[in-house]
Amino acid sequence: MPELALAFAGGLAVGASLGLLGGGGTILTVPLLLALGVAPKPAIALALGVVAVTAAIAAARHARAGQVDWRAVALFGPATALGGFAGGRGAGFVDEEVLLLIFTGLMAAAGLAMLRAGGPRRAVARPAARQSAALALQGAAIGALTGLVGAGGGFLFVPALALLGGLPMRRAVGTSLVMIAANAGAALLGHLAHVRPDLGLAGAVTGGAGVGAWLGAAFAGRVREAALRRGFGLFVLAVAAWMLARSPLVRAWLAP
Repeated sequence: MPELALAFAGGLAVGASLGLLGGGGTILTVPLLLALGVAPKPAIALALGVVAVTAAIAAARHARAGQVDWRAVALFGPATALGGFAGGRGAGFVDEEVLLLIFTGLMAAAGLAMLRAGGPRRAVARPAARQSAALALQGAAIGALTGLVGAGGGFLFVPALALLGGLPMRRAVGTSLVMIAANAGAALLGHLAHVRPDLGLAGAVTGGAGVGAWLGAAFAGRVREAALRRGFGLFVLAVAAWMLARSPLVRAWLAP
């Protein structure tokens, strides 16, 4: 019972991160589950399920506020979901600690990109067909990578949409949430081929995350975009540092 209460409380933080920042759900959920004693691969699969449901809840709130770019969703979404499923299936053939290290490296790179950015950039003008193909390829690549390491993709989608797609930060957050829900759900299906997550624990985390996501999305419009960008970057870097500190592979490399 105390474990489920802690899982619910942690889920509140997971949901608030997704609703407010458009990402960070998995990078909070995986450490939370590791702290509760769940092995890395089941933790990754369980986190994907939690994030898929929670992102959908937060996305609905952002969509009602008009903060979702449905054209970007149409271009990125299908390819992202296919890539996520393929990455999830491929994860069964990679050592779990190696998966977590790749996961941590992606987090650190995305966090640094958000801190260095001065503002959204304009998308490069291209013929419509070429632009659509480029966006679909980017979506597939992000989906495969995040599906492999068990991430919803928000810490990659938000920078891509804000820095490369030219979307304002709040619109990038809302659009990211729609794609996170699709990507995480597809990646979960791939992971279920080799992992069976704890459904009771999943329910507790998802319940808290659903509440947190609704509250986070409600407050997203009240926070300045520059503050959102800095907060996202610092948050991702902090969790990346924690993941490195706990990694047995890193400890082995640093040992005398």
